[in-house]
Amino acid sequence: MEFSNLKAFMADMTKNHTVGNSIVIYLDGKIVLKHLDGLNDLENNIPLTGDEMYNIYSCSKVCTVTAATQLLEKGEFLTSDPLYEYMPEFKKMYIKSENGELKEAKNPITIGDLFGMSAGFNYDLRSPGILRAGELTNGKYDTVKTIQSFASDPIMYEPGTRWAYSLAHDVLAGLVSVVSGKKFRDYVKENIFEPIGMNNSYFHKTPEIEKRMAEQYTFVPADGSDVTDVVEAQRSGNAKKGTFKNVGKGNSFILGDEYDSGGAGIITTVDDYAKLAATLANYGTALNGEKILSRYSVELMRQNRLNDTQLKDFNWPQLIGYGYGLGVRTHMDPTKSSRISNLGEFGWCGAAGAAVIVDPKINLAVFYAQHVLNPREEYYLPRLTNAIYSDL
Repeated sequence: MEFSNLKAFMADMTKNHTVGNSIVIYLDGKIVLKHLDGLNDLENNIPLTGDEMYNIYSCSKVCTVTAATQLLEKGEFLTSDPLYEYMPEFKKMYIKSENGELKEAKNPITIGDLFGMSAGFNYDLRSPGILRAGELTNGKYDTVKTIQSFASDPIMYEPGTRWAYSLAHDVLAGLVSVVSGKKFRDYVKENIFEPIGMNNSYFHKTPEIEKRMAEQYTFVPADGSDVTDVVEAQRSGNAKKGTFKNVGKGNSFILGDEYDSGGAGIITTVDDYAKLAATLANYGTALNGEKILSRYSVELMRQNRLNDTQLKDFNWPQLIGYGYGLGVRTHMDPTKSSRISNLGEFGWCGAAGAAVIVDPKINLAVFYAQHVLNPREEYYLPRLTNAIYSDL
């Protein structure tokens, strides 16, 4: 396979939409393409080499839901269990209406609500509960203590009734830590990274890691429609012309040295994270034969969990025609999605343009990365997907 359409698309991305982009594709457990195009460092005209590390932001969620699904398999909890049975701080929750009034929630937040983003949480990293956690931990933001403090913040709607992108997977990471008795970073390292040979994936930056990281930029639209909130930019950024501003290699979702962000905390290489995608495409068995999930769990992961009301909330332009499973988009209707991928193709993307695409039906796994906040996912994700499938 020459992947001529994909290579042309990536060249166009470099020319018109990003600084540089890189991809690894597995098919039937073998690498069929490693390709990159463009620059690591725009200011100094340094090309990509393929060894760069990236903040992958919300692509971290794919790993987090894999970790939590492992505990589901082991009988540590059920998705129907109330969260408060494991984290009592979430027993009594209050809903804040648009006019600021508080009322006690009738439904408990379930563990399924954490997987499915239906708990009622927001994505406010400056909420009173999180700020209080900073004070209590002297700025270190211990993962569990931070999530316990976050429980004091009001939620947006009755749990289980709506869908809203939120800190639910950070809470899920806290749950994994509580149930396993380990720091989330250690649980993931011992049960995912090490078994499948992901030796270049981390939750916290060191000076050595920072040296290896690609320069990180943000896209600044020429029309002045700049979206400074990175979550909002991932959801709705679509300007066509603009410039790139170097913003350093930091990640605002990593609150402190002890905060393992399940929703956005992983730093990795394209080669390394592709191994996780390949494991999921092979129904939970890694290339080296290590089994980290059962086939049935992977099937559950890609089953849509949203009802008709929640699907109306799941309305990002790049997600039309998709449902939402255990923390991943899942393809439901190609006539609406404009994708030529199989039904049940699943994955997620990140705020700086990383993308996971997994299709167990044909044992296809893709990890793609750029390092540009406000990446205009609405543009690149459907075109990237179609270019890949057209070349198979």
